[in-house]
Amino acid sequence: MIEFGLNRLDTRTPAQFAEDALRLERLGWHYGFIPSSPLLVQDPYVMLAHALASTRTIRIGTLIENPVMRHPAVIAGSIATVDRLDPGRMLLGMGVGDTAVRLMGRRPATVATLEAAIRTIKGLNAGERIPVAAPRPAELRHASPVPVWVATQGPKTLRMAGRVADGVFIRVGVHETNLRLAVDAVHAGAIEAGRDPGDVRIGCVFHTIVEEDAERAARIGRATAAGYYEYTPDLFRNIGLDWPGEDVVSLKRRVWPDFHHARDLESAGDVVSFLPDDAVDAFALHGSFEAITDQLRTVLGFGLPIEVVVPHPMPTPLPLSAGGYDYARHFAEAVFPAL
Repeated sequence: MIEFGLNRLDTRTPAQFAEDALRLERLGWHYGFIPSSPLLVQDPYVMLAHALASTRTIRIGTLIENPVMRHPAVIAGSIATVDRLDPGRMLLGMGVGDTAVRLMGRRPATVATLEAAIRTIKGLNAGERIPVAAPRPAELRHASPVPVWVATQGPKTLRMAGRVADGVFIRVGVHETNLRLAVDAVHAGAIEAGRDPGDVRIGCVFHTIVEEDAERAARIGRATAAGYYEYTPDLFRNIGLDWPGEDVVSLKRRVWPDFHHARDLESAGDVVSFLPDDAVDAFALHGSFEAITDQLRTVLGFGLPIEVVVPHPMPTPLPLSAGGYDYARHFAEAVFPAL
C-alpha cells in the first residue's frame, strides 16, 4: 500500500501545528512533516512534541533537518527527546541544507559531512559509544531509535543514502528515467555497504500543482523545473532536455531565495518562460485532481519500490484559518480512494 505524507502543515504556533497534524490523521494521511529552517519556521522539535501529544497514529518528523544549522549531537538528542513521548512515530528527515542554510549565508553540507552526521545520529540513538576528540567516547543518555531518512536529488547523495539511511525521499521529478536512475543509485550505495537494497525504504517528493488553468499551471511548472535544474542539471540531460535560455546562475539573481521557494512562483516561471511543456511534465504533477491521480497512477506503474509519496503543493496554500485552500482534505478525498 502506498503511504502519503504532507510537508505543509500550519506552523504559525505549536498548538496550530498540533491541530493540523490531528486533522491530517483523521483525513487518512500517514505522515505529517515540518521543515527545519530557523529563520522561516518556529522550532520543529517543539512543534513535533505538541503534535505527538495530540495524535495517536500519524507518523511525524522533519523534512528536512541539516547538520549545518544544528550539530549532529543536538539533532540526535532533540529527536530522541520527542520520540520518547510516544515511541515509534518519529522520523528524522535529513539533507544538506540548501535554502535553510543559504538564508544565513552558509554553504550546504558536503555529502561526506552529511554522511558523517547521519552515522553519528544513528549511532547515538542506537545507544552506541561514539569515539570523539575527548577523553571518553560520546554517549546519549536518553537514546531512542528513530529512523533516519535522506531527502535528495543528487546522484552522490542518493548513493550515500543507500549506504547509511533507513529510507530515502527521492526528489527528481516524475519522469521514469530520472526516478529509475535515482533508485538505482540508492541500491548501488546499499550494495556497496554490504546492505540488502530492499532494507532501504523509498519515498518520493513530487511537486504538485493543483490548477485547472493550464497556462497558470505551466508558469508554476516552469519554475518547478528550473528549481531542479539549478541544483542538478543532469536531471535535464538524463531525459534529453536542453536549457535553451540564459545561464541559470544569472537568472537566479531575479528570484529569491531560489526557484522552488520564490514567493511568486508565476513570476519565477516567467523568468524561465523559454522552458518547454515537456519540462513541466517531467518535473511536476499538475492539473485537476483527476489529472494528478492519473499522473500518479502512471508513476506508480513504473514498477519501482516506492512506498511513500509526498505530494508537495506548489505554491504553499495559506492556513485554513487565514482563508487558505484546504489542500490536505481535497487531496485526500480525491486521490486516496482512487489509488
